[in-house]
Amino acid sequence: MPSGEPVKFLLVDDVMENLLALEALLRRDGLELFKARSGPEALELLLVHDFALALLDVQMPDMDGFELAELMRGTERTRPIPIIFLTAVATDERRRFRGYEAGAVDYLLKPVDTRMLTNKADIFFELSRQRQELARQRDELRLTLDRLNAHGDNSPLAIVELDPDMRFLSWSNGAERIFGWSAPEVVGSRICDVRWMHEEDVSTFTGHVGDLLAGKQPRMAHVYRSHHKDGALVECEWYYSALLDSAGTPISINAQILDITERRRAEETQHLLVGELNHRVKNTLASVQAIANQTLRHSPDPSDFAGKFNGRIQALARANSMLSDATWQGAGLRNLIHDQLQLGTMDEAKLKISGPDVDLEPQAALHLALVIHELDTNANKYGALSLPDGRVDLSWTVDNGTLHLKWSEKNGPAVKPPSRKGFGTALIERSLSPHGGTAHATFAPHGIEWDINLPVSQSAPSGIVNVRTSGPPRSSSLQSIKANGAPSRVAGKKLLVIEDEPLVAFEMMAILQELDAEIVGPAGTREDALQIIAEGVIDGAFLDGNLQGKLVDDVAVALAERNVPFLFVSGYGKDHLPRAFGDVAVLAKPFTATQLIDAAIQLMPEPELVDN
Repeated sequence: MPSGEPVKFLLVDDVMENLLALEALLRRDGLELFKARSGPEALELLLVHDFALALLDVQMPDMDGFELAELMRGTERTRPIPIIFLTAVATDERRRFRGYEAGAVDYLLKPVDTRMLTNKADIFFELSRQRQELARQRDELRLTLDRLNAHGDNSPLAIVELDPDMRFLSWSNGAERIFGWSAPEVVGSRICDVRWMHEEDVSTFTGHVGDLLAGKQPRMAHVYRSHHKDGALVECEWYYSALLDSAGTPISINAQILDITERRRAEETQHLLVGELNHRVKNTLASVQAIANQTLRHSPDPSDFAGKFNGRIQALARANSMLSDATWQGAGLRNLIHDQLQLGTMDEAKLKISGPDVDLEPQAALHLALVIHELDTNANKYGALSLPDGRVDLSWTVDNGTLHLKWSEKNGPAVKPPSRKGFGTALIERSLSPHGGTAHATFAPHGIEWDINLPVSQSAPSGIVNVRTSGPPRSSSLQSIKANGAPSRVAGKKLLVIEDEPLVAFEMMAILQELDAEIVGPAGTREDALQIIAEGVIDGAFLDGNLQGKLVDDVAVALAERNVPFLFVSGYGKDHLPRAFGDVAVLAKPFTATQLIDAAIQLMPEPELVDN
């Protein structure tokens, strides 16, 4: 047995020779002997030391052994000390009885039987050693328990113990913090008596606990839903195991529960952000693709295409950089105009700018940047800025939440309405329509004027979904596609384009019109789409998966209720689309002309065969 503090015996006798003899007889390792020659001297030692045994001589002057023993029994500190009386005086039963009454554990006559005395002393020595060991173990257990309690109190985990009947045995402070109930409110109750675990998870949890109690699993980890005391839902990860007795019988279930509600919300947010990033990238690529295709359609030669295309891409890039610096919170109109001046196409000396500070939503800012770029490009090529004395006044006001912007050219060449509209003019007129804006040109004698109106409180559009195309790749040549006769299923059909990105809508309309389809729309908002669906006859529809940050479930429902075949056109993943329409095909952004044509052909039902 490990040694601790030395065991202490007290030897009391008025004869020094007797004390020395006892000391010689009892001396051993781990034992410390204290000698006193009187009762008062013994009392002084008793106040300082904790003794495992006191050997008291009965016959002493002033205070005999009986009196000393009675004083020891009267004090809490010394009451537990075992006493052995030693006496050389022949005694009767009355004196022996007084000794035991004073608290003695034994009464020995001198001369003392040394073997008997040493055996009795050894017993008290070992008892003291055992008490020391028990005290040490008690202190260790207390320290361990204190650590466990501190861990349970400070841990972010809820520590809960249940008996095999699903009755709460313990409920930590962490559980109270997470779920709101205190230990007195739940301990002793069955789990079904406290509206704690979600009703749909109780049976699953009970089944898992049954497997634990049956020894099928040593431990388990599962996610369950619980309720807070105030009714809020708490998602939790459970790590639990069965506690067994010495016979291996389960006596309780110990669970450590982690609140993962915020983590799940963060994961959902991350999922949405990844989907939004995917959408933005694909939507941007689709816009660039549309700019390239439309610029190419209206360019007489490669050099003209390169200049127009690069200018438009740079205009978009400058606006994107400005928005990125503002973490896509928006952009100021004046800053947007000055940023476009940095491209070098605008001569500040010929441009007069006036108007108040106006904040624009991100998507509106991007499209207005393209509009300003087109206005500047046209003015430099064909308008006032193509002549030395030409000037441009760019002014704006804000009235009742609407931005009124006026572009007025002066001292330029004579202007007249064009015989046909190019892509730049169409881009100016239609770019702002998804945001509730309009653009109108007046061909005045002194130069062209543009009146642009745009709501400045409009929410920024967002959205678009993931990709799926079907069928084998087709030739990129429209002539080869027409040759197989399949586009006849599309020719003359009224196709609704629902798309909040004007450039993408232009591209889709141009491709579908080459198949001789009749285009309805485009609709850049849910409201416009629902109105068109309610008022007109439509043979098919191409539905963007998200319109200006709003879901399109109601638009999909409206199309389905009128038996209008449709497909989604989106840069999002499939899981971001309306769940009720999981079987609807998805055309991914960016898409090729061939993929759009193939999707349009498959959207239209095959003509019925007529028997002659």
